[in-house]
Amino acid sequence: MDKKIKDRFAQAQIIGITAHIRPDGDAIGAVLGLGLALINAGKKVEMVLRDGVSQSFRHLEGAALVKREFSSECDMNIVVDCSDMKRTGGVMDGKTIHLAIDHHVTNGNFAEINFTDTNAVATCEILAEKMSAWGLGLTKPVACALLTGIISDSIGFRTSNTTAKSLRLAAELMDLGANISELYNKALIFRSYAATNYWGFALARLQHEDNLVWTSLTLEDRASSGYTGNDDADLTNILSSIDPLDVAVLFVEQKPDATKVSWRARPGLDISALAVSFGGGGHPAASGAEVKGSLLDVQERVLKETRKFLDQVKVTETNGTPFMGGKTL
Repeated sequence: MDKKIKDRFAQAQIIGITAHIRPDGDAIGAVLGLGLALINAGKKVEMVLRDGVSQSFRHLEGAALVKREFSSECDMNIVVDCSDMKRTGGVMDGKTIHLAIDHHVTNGNFAEINFTDTNAVATCEILAEKMSAWGLGLTKPVACALLTGIISDSIGFRTSNTTAKSLRLAAELMDLGANISELYNKALIFRSYAATNYWGFALARLQHEDNLVWTSLTLEDRASSGYTGNDDADLTNILSSIDPLDVAVLFVEQKPDATKVSWRARPGLDISALAVSFGGGGHPAASGAEVKGSLLDVQERVLKETRKFLDQVKVTETNGTPFMGGKTL
């Protein structure tokens, strides 16, 4: 497959790249890392994210080149870090997807060429490993973008799918000039006052039931805090640090009739199938979906199904059988 992708890059003249809505560090890093490498290879590249680049990642070189919609017809369309076309936010509607690069277990293989490695901690890890084989060079700006994605999706090399290969690739990116401490702080530590204020609304209404934790953020919270993004400002990382915890659920109101739901699970539980049942997807321990309905309605339905999931976990684990993803092992 490496030769096939390399040849496809070589043939293309105008290349379009996008990722999922509400892009995180891995999505932004993958778009920028691949996009900058292709520009360096002499290609005309359009990098598009429907929701733009969040403030936390605008320090990355090339961030100012990212637009919210395509202005050209591209002869190669690429989707990175995205499990299905719906999550691109419509920017690729009506276009043939020639290449998809992803690491989500729920990827639907929607492109002509699908390169999915579910063992990779981040899509940026895949790119860091494979770009040379695809005929693309890694410069310092590319390395900074890719290392940002690896740091972000591994939550600073803390997730259970972080491997020795993840660390080796990170070291290689550092050798190219990427400053790990600076990128780590910007991706995971530094927050604006507005983002921190936004968290406060959700933390004030935090609830728990056994080892299930949940809270919500409303459109009014966003306006009152001054936070300009339509995501959770990485609050899910805080919720997932609660101990003990089986599952944390965060509800973020997007519109009066649509709510973003994020699930985080302890190691050993696979909640991706639960997210899929609500039209979403993701990873075993970190999944999400955008669900139609009012915030209260979505919260009621999602918590009901999440409780059923945890009841099934209790039954199987009481019987001494490990439980993952709705199946006993």
